[in-house]
Amino acid sequence: MTTPPSHSEPAYGAHQNGKDMQPLIELEGVARRYRFGAATVTALEGVDLRVDKGEFAVVLGPSGSGKTTLLNMIGALDSPTEGTVRIAGQDISHASRKDLFRFRRHTVSFIFQTFNLFPALTALENVEFGADVAGRDHPREAAEDILGRLGLGSRLEHFPHELSGGEQQRVAIARALATNNPIVLADEPTGELDFRTGVQILELLHEQTHSEETAVLIVTHNREIARVAHRVIELSSGRIISDAPNPEGPVDISELHW
Repeated sequence: MTTPPSHSEPAYGAHQNGKDMQPLIELEGVARRYRFGAATVTALEGVDLRVDKGEFAVVLGPSGSGKTTLLNMIGALDSPTEGTVRIAGQDISHASRKDLFRFRRHTVSFIFQTFNLFPALTALENVEFGADVAGRDHPREAAEDILGRLGLGSRLEHFPHELSGGEQQRVAIARALATNNPIVLADEPTGELDFRTGVQILELLHEQTHSEETAVLIVTHNREIARVAHRVIELSSGRIISDAPNPEGPVDISELHW
């Protein structure tokens, strides 16, 4: 087992990769504990993490290792019990609910396992809504473009209940990408998809980092997906046990199989 990075020696990221820049994502000494009656459950403990613009990182770990809690910290859906969460230069550790809402709207895009689509909106309207809330120019055109690239050009006017699970997941992914926000957080984004569509999704996510202005962080159980990442972060029992560049390269997406 790899020794976890200490607080005095930050995890792989802005300082270790030679870049002299402010990290897009920075966690220092972050812990998250939940109280259930007299019991305390620790979801994260002593987490240090730095992610730069342009990085495509994969977070691996078994169920209950703290992966989703980590995403919730970065995405301002939860607050740390201890430590500092600084995103795009802004300390959100103890920000107000109003400030966190504004922060999420313009900084972070989520791809949830549960899709979270609006049932009364069509596929096009769901994606257009995400782009519009994020303040993107021409939100309808952006929505049509990304849905077309995901093979849903003929399903624009369909409601979520008229779509298969895989199609709903692609709409949820399209909504996240259409925001054009600098951070994309994805929780098992290929979980409901066949291999061909899963590879298509990974290609789109990888494209987001080409401008070197966006960071993509994927949580997954699928170690095969980690092969295409710039960096692989492993969690166990709420701690980062390994955080390093991908030893394989990363490999080209065409080399994946599952």
